[in-house]
Amino acid sequence: MELHMSDGPQSPDRPSPDRSQERFLALFLASEREVYRYVCALAPAREDADEIMQQTAVELWRKFDQFDLTRPFTPLACRFALNVAKQWLDRKRRWRHLLADGLAERIADRHEQLQPLLHDRLKHLDDCLGKLPPRQRSIIDGYYFHKRSVDQVAAEAGRTIDAVYKAMQRVRQALHDCIEQAERLEGAS
Repeated sequence: MELHMSDGPQSPDRPSPDRSQERFLALFLASEREVYRYVCALAPAREDADEIMQQTAVELWRKFDQFDLTRPFTPLACRFALNVAKQWLDRKRRWRHLLADGLAERIADRHEQLQPLLHDRLKHLDDCLGKLPPRQRSIIDGYYFHKRSVDQVAAEAGRTIDAVYKAMQRVRQALHDCIEQAERLEGAS
């Protein structure tokens, strides 16, 4: 993509950093309709055009401080939109290609095949959690079920953060071993 960006120090035409956002919004909003029409010609599906337009705005803002503001903004915005559209459509084509090759069906089939195993493993996990000593169980509950930070769990448990990390590592290993043992016992019956 050819960009017209200034290489030198800030020109007198360049707004101060405080006004950059205002200047960007004024330029972008003034050209938004024309850029959107351009994007719609590249990606006729409205949802795609909206996504491309949003990504174009983000990319323009990221590089705004490098633009030569003596040049027209709309053509530059359209060039950005063209590159964003090419990348967007390429990703979408690759995804469609994967789906066209039956990937989605294979994923769904595999998920269905694994569902009984997952159900059994979750049942074993629940049983293994019930076997944990109260102090270990409260750490796991606090972190995984109540979504507390390690700092919060440590404070509640009266332990250091390092001690909580180590305890969680030991508990995860104990749960893993417990689940595997339950599966072996179930498989032997």
